[in-house]
Amino acid sequence: MLNTQQKVLRKFWYATLPLDDLKDGPKPFKLLGQNIVVFLDEFGKPAALEDRCCHRTAKLSKGWVKEGNIVCPYHGWTYNGAGKLVAIPQFPAEQPLPEGRATAFHAQSRYGYVWVALDEPLSPIPDVPEDTNPGYRRIHQFYDRWNTSSLRLMENSFDNAHFAFVHKGTFGDINQPKPEKYEIHETDYGFEAETIVQVVNPPHAKRITGSSEPYTTRHMRNKWFMPFCRRLDMEYPSGIRHIIINSATPIDDGSIQVVQILYRNDKEEDCSTQELIDWDAAIIEEDKDALESTDPDAIVDMGRKLEMHMPSDRPGMIMRRRLLELLTAHGEVEVPR
Repeated sequence: MLNTQQKVLRKFWYATLPLDDLKDGPKPFKLLGQNIVVFLDEFGKPAALEDRCCHRTAKLSKGWVKEGNIVCPYHGWTYNGAGKLVAIPQFPAEQPLPEGRATAFHAQSRYGYVWVALDEPLSPIPDVPEDTNPGYRRIHQFYDRWNTSSLRLMENSFDNAHFAFVHKGTFGDINQPKPEKYEIHETDYGFEAETIVQVVNPPHAKRITGSSEPYTTRHMRNKWFMPFCRRLDMEYPSGIRHIIINSATPIDDGSIQVVQILYRNDKEEDCSTQELIDWDAAIIEEDKDALESTDPDAIVDMGRKLEMHMPSDRPGMIMRRRLLELLTAHGEVEVPR
């Protein structure tokens, strides 16, 4: 599925940049092939505009923010957070401004990131109740560009069959390649999947899992939010919950930005932030290496490709069907009759 050709994908929220990254000025980003500039307005709230001045098309992201407005670096034309042209320095004060503007997009701040939707959103940003729960801490693990597609990452996130192979260097057991069975329930926003899996628990992971045993189990409650967000809630027998939030933000047809935020119901002295970042970074690097070896054009049309050859392919098949239904409902795909 070539993301930039599916207009309905513009109607969803995607995590772009950490809010803190904007404190020193505007930043460029590419979302679904659209060049945007992200900055903070006069109220400290995020704004997102097309990265293009309406005067001579210079990139606004090369400019700066003045009193909450973004200033073009070429001639100083200035725009507010809604994209309205508010100043032309070369004009005398009494001269009215032309009706110029930069295209504005929807922008919100959630979980420490700026979320952007290019068109009117069909659904809200996924809710993370732990974000306001004092019993949990939030850890920004990483945001990184991968040469793959958003659908590939989503499929991989629900695929237990790859654990023994891709993750044999971290928690996977190559001698137990048969995946556990998922219980899947479809919802209005996507689906929920639940399973319990046994994993390797090496010595350097004991503070991660809260166990010193060579093996432990994960009670995995996994949620898919259409089109490209997921929540993985892993509960260990120790009572520790390791909750990962991902946004597979589509940059273009061959690359994505992977955002990963972690929530834990323990304290820094129990397991340090750096330990948690390093542990998941090793796992993520294994996934990245595998996914970047695949074709990024993940086909949505289920009739074009042999699938469902293993039970663990079921989550991916549901994703493809639901996305196909979404595209069809918005007139982007004609279903054969």
